[in-house]
Amino acid sequence: MSAQHHATCFVQSLHGETMGTTWSARVAAPADVPLHHLQSGIQQCLDLVDGQMSTYKPHSALSRFNTAPAGTWRPLPQACFTVLTHALRLASDTGGAYDPTVGPLVNLWGFGPAARPESTPSDRAMTEARERVGWWKVKLDAANEMAYQPGGSYVDLSSVAKGYVVDLVGTWLDDAGVTSWLIEVGGELKGKGTKPDGSPWRIAIEHPDASGQHGRVVSLSGCAIATSGDYRRSYGRGGQTYSHHIDPRSGSPVPHTVASVSILAAQAMTADPLGTAMTVMGPEQGLAYARERHLAVLFVLHGEHGFEERMSPAFAEALCT
Repeated sequence: MSAQHHATCFVQSLHGETMGTTWSARVAAPADVPLHHLQSGIQQCLDLVDGQMSTYKPHSALSRFNTAPAGTWRPLPQACFTVLTHALRLASDTGGAYDPTVGPLVNLWGFGPAARPESTPSDRAMTEARERVGWWKVKLDAANEMAYQPGGSYVDLSSVAKGYVVDLVGTWLDDAGVTSWLIEVGGELKGKGTKPDGSPWRIAIEHPDASGQHGRVVSLSGCAIATSGDYRRSYGRGGQTYSHHIDPRSGSPVPHTVASVSILAAQAMTADPLGTAMTVMGPEQGLAYARERHLAVLFVLHGEHGFEERMSPAFAEALCT
């Protein structure tokens, strides 16, 4: 963007609500682009994805798939099919550390739409829930954009839908003529271009103790970041803390050595579910996975003397000095 064009742009802030959380956008928009047009366009993108993929809305395409009879093929809208395809591909690639069918276990441990249970799940309840979990049971028909409901499968795309909609909003803003923007939906962020003064969109990664302190700084001009943390959703019972991150392989919340994970990627849909996968894998397996695939990953761990950081080479290279 030329300096002359920059001079005609101002950073405008927009915000709203979606998917049980909030969204915000900072746009360096030309003065002749009406803000109400950008606000409504962004909200329409968000409402589209929420309407298709919410597990809280009984008439969403995903909810209808989750309640479909065993052995049936269900057509899915394009956005929902795209997100489900990505989720199942990642599940396969991570050996089930990430699994979009983990919903029955998430619900059982009290992190779904239902009320939190009074006690930890019984062995029988765990067995019944685990019988319904398994990403490989859900088959896809790419030619017709249909998904196979084997019976009892409950797909939850909340770990990837926010990332997808961030990318979608970015594309919409591009098409609307906004060449520089920073979008945030429920903690997932993506940026493009630079501010009118020519500086990049920089963000400080939230500290995992939820103190409001910030840690490492990264530039988001042309990439996305997603941060997953046990500080966002957890509860204590009997001296034990239970995280909303459930290991699909064991059926239980992950142990609490991982305080948070941040992922940098070109697309928010890539970064978003990888945070979940890394949290389940833990730092050893997770960083090995990241190095093999040149992924930018930052782990913040609960150490003996406070928080400890571990990061992949790709993340170290991306840090702002």
